[in-house]
Amino acid sequence: MSNAPLLEVTDLWIAYDRISAVRGVSFAVGEGEIVTLIGANGAGKSTILRAISGLLPAAKGGITFAGEDLLNLPAHVRAQKGIAHVPEGRGIFGNLTVLENLRLAAYARKDARIQHDLDEVFQLFPRLHERRQQWGNTLSGGEQQMLAVGRALMSRGRLLLLDEPSMGLAPMLVREIFKVIQRLNKQGATILLVEQNANLALEVAHRAYILETGEISLSGPSEELKHHPQVVEAYLGG
Repeated sequence: MSNAPLLEVTDLWIAYDRISAVRGVSFAVGEGEIVTLIGANGAGKSTILRAISGLLPAAKGGITFAGEDLLNLPAHVRAQKGIAHVPEGRGIFGNLTVLENLRLAAYARKDARIQHDLDEVFQLFPRLHERRQQWGNTLSGGEQQMLAVGRALMSRGRLLLLDEPSMGLAPMLVREIFKVIQRLNKQGATILLVEQNANLALEVAHRAYILETGEISLSGPSEELKHHPQVVEAYLGG
């Protein structure tokens, strides 16, 4: 794992209807890291991911990716530069098959490794291979989450933004998704994870930032934050 920052967020402010949802947030994600943002509903976690991928404008601050300023770039250009966003709610195309969803994610690619990456996705998620000709809207919640992650991988992004990957899933499927997250990281993926299941998030992440009402209240190595009294009381059921 390299310490070089792939993503840097500096003094980020985001507002909805003049109300500040994110206030002065700064953090970095190093190449090869899993970094997690933890906080209650409404803390600003998903808002930050949407600002990074270009789905929301920043009122103030900086976002750089691989040393390049992103603020004036539209979402599709950020995706082409290597930012893959798996949004909360999955956002798959229900009227397309599993295979069509995956192939569509690679539409902007010109390289010769698309079939190789498709095979890799099916190796990671054998159920998607079994259901490759099924419509997206006929999949279970867990299968839709697998498809959402698979689509992000098909874009060959350097940075994977995962927003609440465990939401609405049975415990067994949650464990399966998190094993895949760890496997992807071991293969070199850099991941910024938003997750309400703080126990699991701290288990897989290298570092964590705790968000409270739009501001970072704590940060540090995940192993240390697991034992911090404030984190234990608020997020780990202590």
